[in-house]
Amino acid sequence: MQRIRLFLCGDVMTGRGVDQVLPCPCDPRLHESYVQSALDYVELTEAAHGSIPRGVAPSYIWGTALDELKSSRPDARIINLETSITRCEDFAPKGINYRMSPENAECLSVFGIDCCVLANNHVLDWGRAGLIDTLRRLERLQIKTAGAGRNLRDAAAPAVIGISGKGRVLVISLALPESGVPRSWAATSNVPGVNFLADLSEASAVRLCEQIAQARRPGDIVVVSIHWGLNWGYDIPREQQCFAHALIDDGKVSVVHGHSSHHAKGIEVYRGRLILYGCGDFLNDYEGISAYEQYRDDLALMYFVDLEPGSGKLAALEIVPLQIRQFRLVRPSREDVDWVWQTLDRESRPFGTSVATTGESRLAVAWLADQ
Repeated sequence: MQRIRLFLCGDVMTGRGVDQVLPCPCDPRLHESYVQSALDYVELTEAAHGSIPRGVAPSYIWGTALDELKSSRPDARIINLETSITRCEDFAPKGINYRMSPENAECLSVFGIDCCVLANNHVLDWGRAGLIDTLRRLERLQIKTAGAGRNLRDAAAPAVIGISGKGRVLVISLALPESGVPRSWAATSNVPGVNFLADLSEASAVRLCEQIAQARRPGDIVVVSIHWGLNWGYDIPREQQCFAHALIDDGKVSVVHGHSSHHAKGIEVYRGRLILYGCGDFLNDYEGISAYEQYRDDLALMYFVDLEPGSGKLAALEIVPLQIRQFRLVRPSREDVDWVWQTLDRESRPFGTSVATTGESRLAVAWLADQ
């Protein structure tokens, strides 16, 4: 049987400034101390990198990433959608609120997304009504969701992606308070919300592994997508590593898909299973904002994960670096590709993982066979 290829990435933030350049934007009014209009983020970007046309086609924001998907042909495309899809005005008073209009959500279909994980700190930025709007729109677009729902049962349920001739991929999504998710956002038996993970304790890992065992069938590939950690910094807390190892040891998880950091972090291959501790931002409206430039959050990564059917072990991992420019994904310079390579290699070496460049401005990941 052929390998299963997944496309994974980090935070896709198609709200706020990005929403404003798409055909049918929301009201641009914001409730931030920094700026009062989403159009201000457009102007900041234009001051830094040149003018952006308004009313762009839904495909505009993906740029060259569409070409990469076409050539790499993944079996499933999974993203962390870090925005609400709504015109609701019931904003959460949390300082930063992301939303895109339901009409502009067509851009997600253009990218061919199979599953949006929603357990993150922006999906309820416009209240529970905004969450319901988000779920309805994604259902209408026939995009599966995990990590948020109309109740706890829905939020905790895995998204099931069937791959013809290869089996099923189960996607489970959770969010931790350390990533900025309010505890009040947790779904309950009769209240919509996110699949909230209170901590990374051994007991939490046991409960999650039990849920996985109940949902999986023989041959299923399991991806656990976790919104955890801080926005900046390369440190990987010991409890994250222990939790990820427990999911692999006891839950036979194939991929731990970590996100929240605005930049990519180290990669580990543990017992033949992949742990992405932080995938970084894939699309944002941060251009022109002066802060944390040393982390290069403008460099976005496409992760192409090849898994062996049956065992679910990692067969290959290829990474394609791109750059966010004018709210669009473009080819980075050779120097920027080298920066990503050297940074990922440095941060992954402590886990016995190495990163090398190929002749096509792509990165290949290698690991010790007994890891």
